[in-house]
Parts: sequence; structure tokens; C-alpha cells
Amino acid sequence: MASVQAVPTYPARHRDNRAMVVFYWVIGVLVVGTLLPSLFYLVLYAATGEDVAASRARTLWNFTRMFALGGFNILIWGHVIVGLWRLWFN
Repeated sequence: MASVQAVPTYPARHRDNRAMVVFYWVIGVLVVGTLLPSLFYLVLYAATGEDVAASRARTLWNFTRMFALGGFNILIWGHVIVGLWRLWFN
């Protein structure tokens, strides 16, 4: 008698995964795109002592934090909203 093997089940892929991948990439590019120049100006300030370099490093660091924390906040609340939508309308 032949044995029946169970077919593995995988989680369903939802349509919003592609949009979230785009979101992750945009936030990643924004964070890295402001972090690297911030580090550059910090090193430049450490080497030269110019106040302009320190000001630019501080400003870019603030933008880096804003993008990272804003992206994290949107990520969490986006998942909450999508989860509630699926509970109520699917």
C-alpha cells in the first residue's frame, strides 16, 4: 500500500508585499543617503574644526533620524491598518 505524503503549505503571498518592498527601499535609500554625508561631514569637522561642517553633520543626522523614525512609525501603523482591514473586509 502506498503512503500519502502531505503537501507542504506555504503562507499566502499578499498583494501589498510588493508595495512594502518599495517602501523599505525608499526609506533605506533616504536613511543611508543622509547618514553617509552626515558621517563625512563629522569626519571633516574632526579633521578641520570648521563649524560649517559640524552644522551640516548635525542637520543631516537630524534628517537621518527623522527618516528612520518616521519610516518605522509608518511601517508599524501601516501593518496595523492592513491587519484591521483584512479582519473587517476579507
